[in-house]
Amino acid sequence: MRIDAVSIFPEYLDALDISLIGKARREGLIDLRVHDLRDFAHDRHRTVDDTPYGGGAGMVMKAQPWSEALTHVLDAADGTTGSAPVLVVPGPGGERFTQTMARELAQAPWLAFACGRYEGIDERVYEWAAERMEVRVVSLGDYVLNGGEVAVLAMVEAIGRLLPGVVGNAESLVEESHEGGLLEYPIYTKPAVWADADGVERTVPEVLLGGNHGAVAQWRHEQRLARTAARRPDLLHVAATTRELAGLDHSVATRADAAELTVLQKACWIEMVTPAENWWGAPAEDAAAVAEGLTHWTTHLFRSEGRLVGSVRVRRDPHRETTWQIGRLMVVPDLQGRGLGRALLAHAEALAPADITTLWLNTGADQARLLRLYKKAGYRVVGPGEHAGTVDLSRPRRA
Repeated sequence: MRIDAVSIFPEYLDALDISLIGKARREGLIDLRVHDLRDFAHDRHRTVDDTPYGGGAGMVMKAQPWSEALTHVLDAADGTTGSAPVLVVPGPGGERFTQTMARELAQAPWLAFACGRYEGIDERVYEWAAERMEVRVVSLGDYVLNGGEVAVLAMVEAIGRLLPGVVGNAESLVEESHEGGLLEYPIYTKPAVWADADGVERTVPEVLLGGNHGAVAQWRHEQRLARTAARRPDLLHVAATTRELAGLDHSVATRADAAELTVLQKACWIEMVTPAENWWGAPAEDAAAVAEGLTHWTTHLFRSEGRLVGSVRVRRDPHRETTWQIGRLMVVPDLQGRGLGRALLAHAEALAPADITTLWLNTGADQARLLRLYKKAGYRVVGPGEHAGTVDLSRPRRA
């Protein structure tokens, strides 16, 4: 994998020279290139920021240095990594970084990270960059850092360790926390009985000493469930969806997926709406319209042996910040009725940021099967939808 990182503090990323990531760099598994943003500022002070239009505290990073720095990165494309990287911009206003996202990004041959500082980067940089590469704004969590470098260190380590050959024992990646949606079970080593500083003897659970691998596996699964319930009960909902979606390849849609999404959309609605050219009271979308929708929503795709079998899209309501919108939940007709729809809905709900209080979706008023699905999940009709023949449904987010 090739990784480019742009920062005004390039030395901040020196930590990527040590431990397993540093070893992977020396062995050629990761090609990491760090760029100083100030090299692309042309005044004698190497200025990369200025005051914000409209007033307010702090400074904003200028568009010109960023466009030149990212152009410099793009100009170094080679035949093995493709024409453009996935650009990841750390920021508290982005989608949440998870183990699932780490696995998605680990599939990309080329990643670029833009480390913002101050109040952030001029919004026009995102618009400019999106015309040249996929752009993802990603948040480590619901808090604010001084800059993106700390987040890049964390993300590069989480992504890099998933690359083949970086971690010596690949099996250790399977049973870690957040794999399968659950936290890791308790672990122990020798001696079997340990006396602490107060003289209290603490023993390893008997099941781990007996050599019964089936009993050990069962105990570990129970411990994962118990630990997740105690420490991160919010993850149990995600874990429940994993069973239904297990074996499917998950990714976030890009414009390149628009044509395939259009076919899935028509397949799902052709039996539900007559004529097939119109659905939900609006003209059927073509690939261009679907691609445009990808700029406003985050669309999650699920494939089986390369075939797109399910999709759902999500976003924060542009007008109601504490409402999470769920849309275009689709399962190919031949796999409907097997629980995939419920799993996709649960997956979409679990993606909601922590401050979300209301979940919302829309469907056809005459779609009895879908209405049963949503009502069983706790949704209630709250009024007619924007398009004729549709209804809006919502429910409070569960604690």
